[in-house]
Amino acid sequence: MHRFYLPEADNQGPELVLSGSEARHALSVLRLRKGASVIVLDGRGHELHCELTEHDRRVARLRVVQRIALDRGPVRITLVQGILKNRTMEIVVQKATELGAEAIVPIQCDRSVSQIEGEDSKARKWSLTAVEAIKQCGQTWLPRIEPPTGLETYLAQRNPTPDLVLLASLHEGARHPRPIIEAYAARQGGIPRSVEVWVGPEGDFTPAEIEAVIGRGGHAISLGPLVLRAETAALYCLSVLAYEFQLRAGGS
Repeated sequence: MHRFYLPEADNQGPELVLSGSEARHALSVLRLRKGASVIVLDGRGHELHCELTEHDRRVARLRVVQRIALDRGPVRITLVQGILKNRTMEIVVQKATELGAEAIVPIQCDRSVSQIEGEDSKARKWSLTAVEAIKQCGQTWLPRIEPPTGLETYLAQRNPTPDLVLLASLHEGARHPRPIIEAYAARQGGIPRSVEVWVGPEGDFTPAEIEAVIGRGGHAISLGPLVLRAETAALYCLSVLAYEFQLRAGGS
């Protein structure tokens, strides 16, 4: 079934209206007509099953048949990503959305090839990438994508501090995430509710950047013996964490 996106504020009633690019895609590309069944996602955990009831060249009107609310999951994960080249960064945003990241924080690092700190237009473009990702895969939660910022600025301003902070690193003391999660669970009596995972840019974090994160309570995690590309490292981390937390929460 075809999926579309409408912000939560625009889908509160029994009838919905698709306009702009969403209507063009429905009517001109997919050529949907009266009676067609579609799904509308609001990015806030709701899946709306709808019927196309009326349309003209610019607008498609829908009747809500069923509203389904889906939980986010037991752990909210933030990906703090060293900024990558444009297309590569878009791939990370796309895949992080599919894997259920709650937030994506682009960090300007010393070794970032692209220098875009403070460019809100980039965050808006990445947000559009995330919207397309939830429509493609059916993810009901749209991640929050922060404007690009500096590493020290982010560390100073983040509030609250996540329960567990992990940093993908070739650091000598880096460990697999599992024993770190197990140690946290033993201390706290359960899995963390919020996790922040840091992945460096193409040239990785500098030693000073690594120490800045670890010095504020971060744990260096190993991604195995191979040196992974930055985009691969991000997907590895999110996949491993999704598996570990779903397993510990008793998910299927």
